[in-house]
Amino acid sequence: MMSVNDECSAKGQPRIHKVVLRVRTSRLEPLPEEDVLAEETPVALEYNGIAYATMLATPADLADFALGFSLTEGIVEDPAEIYDLELASGEVGVIVRIEVASERFARLKSRRRALSGRTGCGLCGIESLAEAVRPVPGVPQGGGVPLAAVLGAMRSLRARQPLHEATGATHAAALAAADGSLLLVREDVGRHNALDKAIGAAARAGLLRTGAVAMALMSSRASFELVQKTAVAGIGVLAAVSAPTALAVRLAEEAGITLLGFVRGEGATVYSRADRLVTE
Repeated sequence: MMSVNDECSAKGQPRIHKVVLRVRTSRLEPLPEEDVLAEETPVALEYNGIAYATMLATPADLADFALGFSLTEGIVEDPAEIYDLELASGEVGVIVRIEVASERFARLKSRRRALSGRTGCGLCGIESLAEAVRPVPGVPQGGGVPLAAVLGAMRSLRARQPLHEATGATHAAALAAADGSLLLVREDVGRHNALDKAIGAAARAGLLRTGAVAMALMSSRASFELVQKTAVAGIGVLAAVSAPTALAVRLAEEAGITLLGFVRGEGATVYSRADRLVTE
């Protein structure tokens, strides 16, 4: 069973306070005010002592992030294949040391990439095109998901983003049950990181294994890699506040994922597998 040492303070809190000057009606206000900024920190992921990836991420829920990243990148297929996970303060960021099964480490070395990720960029540094668009498993049909539940879950998500409310600078990913109830929410400056954190948290809680998760919700656009991660997690519905890309739609169709964009209020646009949605 994976053990986690997350005593590291992760180089500070996910938000910091900064004195700023406001511009109002095209004029600089004379008195400074305090603003709240979302923090981002270099997070280096090491597997069995070998550096694999460095991402810029919000320094919170990093154990969830490391597990979710390991699963959605195909480094491991089950949380049980991670034996140990330790967070340590580095000189300029956080080092996440992950110990995986020897078989998984051997496969990791064969497809190793030097990934230096900008905020929200999940594909920077991939060594081959084939690795970028690697095949994903098809998602089982499962039971229908009420359209009203998807819309209701997205409305609920808006009230579950305290870091975004304070800073205006982060994305959120939520996983929800078929009735629209939110199971968990994670925030990060990068949308891919937020989804990895949510998937990692769900894996640690056993929610993916039991099939409790019916949908993933994003406070962002729906990129190709978000669809990849949703498919690997076996989640049948991905809903986003903004538009998907054409490549994301093609992958959703291939993987059997119901992809919705522009999910706002009572409206949405369905781009693939509308047959999974139940309407009255």
